Amino acid sequence: MATNRLPLDTLLELAQARTDEAAKRLGQLIAAQSEDSRKLELLQQYRADYQARFVAHARNGMRPEEWANYQSFLAKLDAAIDQQARMCQIAQSRTQDGQKNWLEQRNRHKAFDTLAQRQESEEARHAARQDQKAADEHSAKRFKNGLEDTIDTGGTSLADRYNN
Repeated sequence: MATNRLPLDTLLELAQARTDEAAKRLGQLIAAQSEDSRKLELLQQYRADYQARFVAHARNGMRPEEWANYQSFLAKLDAAIDQQARMCQIAQSRTQDGQKNWLEQRNRHKAFDTLAQRQESEEARHAARQDQKAADEHSAKRFKNGLEDTIDTGGTSLADRYNN
């Protein structure tokens, strides 16, 4: 039975390594998604601040070229925000894929662990049956020897013989 255990141990260790790697990768993906979200928030905040400056400056009067510069820069900020929002969506999708992969690896590891536990239980039951069989054989042998001793001593057991 011990030789059958070796491949299962190897599979269990491999599944654990893959689960650990998937967890590490998921952590990296979550960190990247968080960083992308933080960048998006910074861009949105910067745009809001720049928009407020534009409005304040426009109230005091503004030359047409200043107006055009503000509008051009706001358009560039909007494009950057759109691009960063797409990056956030991609990061979210990758994180979801990473979560699925981690769950698959974890479930595979659990399946191998369950098989290992079943194998250990089966080995323990087999050993218990072997022990019981040996104990039964030993008892039967002692009983048989006890009967032979009784027959050899004329019907009295050895214990009775020594007690008298």
